Amino acid sequence: MNAFDSANIDTLQDALTQYTTADYHWRGLHPFYEQRGAESVANIFWKPLKKSLTSLQRREDIFFAGQNIYANHDAVWTCSMGHFLGLFDQDWLGIPATRKMVFLPYAEFHRLDGDKIAETALFIDIIRVMQQAGIDPFPHQTASAIIQPGPRTHDGILHEAHAPETAQATLDLLEAMVADLSTLNRSGNNRPPPELLAKTWHNDMLWYGPAGIGSTYTIPRYQEQHQYPFREQLGDKVFNGHVTRIAESNYAGWFGWPNLNNRNLGGFLGLPQSDVLAEMRVVDIYRREGDKLAENWVFIDILYYLIQHGIDLLKNPNAVKELYGAQS
Repeated sequence: MNAFDSANIDTLQDALTQYTTADYHWRGLHPFYEQRGAESVANIFWKPLKKSLTSLQRREDIFFAGQNIYANHDAVWTCSMGHFLGLFDQDWLGIPATRKMVFLPYAEFHRLDGDKIAETALFIDIIRVMQQAGIDPFPHQTASAIIQPGPRTHDGILHEAHAPETAQATLDLLEAMVADLSTLNRSGNNRPPPELLAKTWHNDMLWYGPAGIGSTYTIPRYQEQHQYPFREQLGDKVFNGHVTRIAESNYAGWFGWPNLNNRNLGGFLGLPQSDVLAEMRVVDIYRREGDKLAENWVFIDILYYLIQHGIDLLKNPNAVKELYGAQS
């Protein structure tokens, strides 16, 4: 996709057409949603982005590929993660331009059909851009607001072939983690001891969450700053599975559309209790180190989750803060 990334506004549609199938299916977060065909994707997402974030470049930290373990097992998907970097020269989605450099975190999955891209899921963290523009819709987020780094080991760009046994070891470890969580969910215990996570995670794990939740470090602090609030403040969880799950070497990733549904019991993201069984679209990208997981990058369509609760942060960035005030 180097030719597409370097294309200007006038040529990017042609470049996207060159690399995608005629029935190209693109999934984007709120307010972009699902699109069909290169023309629609170019006009709705890429052209406005490149007009607002000039001199746009892709700063990739992770790239790997693998066969989907679910339906259509032979399908090959790629996973790319990092940041789009640009000069924020024109307002974007109602966010005021700063004329300063800005980082837009992204995670992008592509399904290949021969030498073309047939399907894409592009998760971006728009709220992180709002924070860099001096707008913080979540002043009380539970973990740190940072520009998340790439892998600690600086080995996330996998352009060479790797032994399939290493990918299988990563997938097996993820299965063990999921099995532990399933057992935990059936137990009804929302405050598991750190020893449970330590079965599949290193004690000095790094968890990079989306803006609104934040990033955290070590098992105890991860539990305090994300796991416990997530488990205690969300109920009636229904897990819907993933569109794809792939692994290569020590890296793995998945996304769902949606991954799960849940009801806000009060407190999550500062929202009051709600009867809405809301969808949650999530990306998880993992790095395995030895026989345990070491790092996890998470993207959630927080804007869409809020829309389902009647809150549009792009129209009113203070909506959640106003709820905090109403509840205090």
